Amino acid sequence: MTASTYTSDQVDDHQELSRTDERRVVLASTVGTLFEWYDFFIYGSLAVFMSSVLFPPDNPTAALLASLGALTAGFIVRPMGAILFGHLGDKLGRKVTFLLTVVLMGSATVLMGCLPSYESVGHLSWILLLILRLVQGLAVGGEYGGAVVYVAEHCSIKRRGLLTGYIQITGTAGLLLCLLVILGVQASMSTEQFKAWGWRIPFILSFILLVISVYVRAKLHESPVFARMKSQKRLSENPIRDTFMRWSSLKMMLLAMFGATMGMGATYFTGQFYVMIFLQQVVQIEQKTVYMLILVSFAIGLPTYILFAWLSDRVGRKWLMVTGLILAALCYRPMFTELLEAGNPALAAANRDKPVTLLATADQTCEARFSAALVSSHADNRKPCVLAKRYLVSRGINFEYGPPAAGQEVGISVDGQTVAGFDRSTYEKVLAAAGYPAKADAASMNTSRIIGILVLMTAMVGLIYGPVAAYLVELFPPQIRYTSLSFPYHIGAGVIGGSIPFIATYLAVSGGNVFTGLWYPVVITAAVALFGALFLPDNRKLIANETASAAH
Repeated sequence: MTASTYTSDQVDDHQELSRTDERRVVLASTVGTLFEWYDFFIYGSLAVFMSSVLFPPDNPTAALLASLGALTAGFIVRPMGAILFGHLGDKLGRKVTFLLTVVLMGSATVLMGCLPSYESVGHLSWILLLILRLVQGLAVGGEYGGAVVYVAEHCSIKRRGLLTGYIQITGTAGLLLCLLVILGVQASMSTEQFKAWGWRIPFILSFILLVISVYVRAKLHESPVFARMKSQKRLSENPIRDTFMRWSSLKMMLLAMFGATMGMGATYFTGQFYVMIFLQQVVQIEQKTVYMLILVSFAIGLPTYILFAWLSDRVGRKWLMVTGLILAALCYRPMFTELLEAGNPALAAANRDKPVTLLATADQTCEARFSAALVSSHADNRKPCVLAKRYLVSRGINFEYGPPAAGQEVGISVDGQTVAGFDRSTYEKVLAAAGYPAKADAASMNTSRIIGILVLMTAMVGLIYGPVAAYLVELFPPQIRYTSLSFPYHIGAGVIGGSIPFIATYLAVSGGNVFTGLWYPVVITAAVALFGALFLPDNRKLIANETASAAH
């Protein structure tokens, strides 16, 4: 059977589930997916604490970079998990596969909380951490596609957007749950206790979530679409081959990647993750305050995912997604500018009124190569000029280049004061005298303005993220749907989206402006919006073809 002969086979209007059964299917799928996202995000939120326990203590910067490297590894292997578990899902069934993914994810997370310290076992501690992180990445690669396909293959075509929209909220909801647990644990002990061993508790608590997820999912039945294909002997003999080696399916995956999921990943990780880094590192707001702002804002904005998913059932999905991408491309720069103005007006004023000049040559002698950002011992990281640039950007301070003083590789000039070389304490004194604050002042912070911007940013994410699950389901035939849907999703969400915090930070340091890193998601969203507008098929035509096929 070739991919071109595949036909969609959904539950028709005469086979609709009752609303009670429908809610049971959606609840079981979303609960498990929510817990998996909690497991996945808990590592990123606690990487700074884990690095001091599981990595060599003699170089804290190298330890943090290594722990973030393990975080990145989890994103990179997600497409591999999509292929592996997608193949199993299309061969063995939706239920058994996404039951397996939740077991793998939950077990790896619990074990992370039990890892021995570097002090007790040496390098084995971080090796085990990396292995567990790779297992997590593989599991997440298979989880999303399984949950989305399972829900979509149970529900009516007319409610597909709405019901798969509940899967879409689980990523952000998992992040919120992660932040709530961390804040709760931190409130119950001293800072020293949390750094020493308290960070393990959020991982170990995942065992409770694992038991609940397995119990709920074990009670589910197989998807009716898969069961029907199996009874009619219409399953794909080799889903990987039929997905990647046939132009009809490969073309659809390329359309999905370049016309939707790459932009989805860019908007999601910019508006849900990079913004947290920006508020802490650039705006200089204290971590707990940032977490509270995020909790309130995302909780308010989260229903927009469901709203736009529901709306896509009525007006179509393509143009909602394209609109979200266009808004992201146009609005990210002014939105992040407003966040700086609202969160740290003194810093914004100093950047505007008393600009800093970096006295250095703006060429390769003052650049850290991309590889240096990955290896802390790289020679580029010891250049005084590179150290000065990183220091300024880490304080949220923009700079322009000026000619260096004779015999000096680097220096700064601000408000009539000039400092030769790089000395952190001297820089701090000169910058403080020029009005650059060390931290954001809570009294001058416009909290409601920040929350408003974050809610709008979440709604922009919802425009594309809400409808995209149902759209991907409709793009691929059921015989290879698990594999075909999962792979482009995790390229967009894992490789493109997961790289945004690192690349945006790198670009900001290289460019000398805290907003330079935003060009990465802006260019991606703009390009994907254009490609999607020109080439993505309208889902209403896909549904019409699907309905006609089912009728025959």
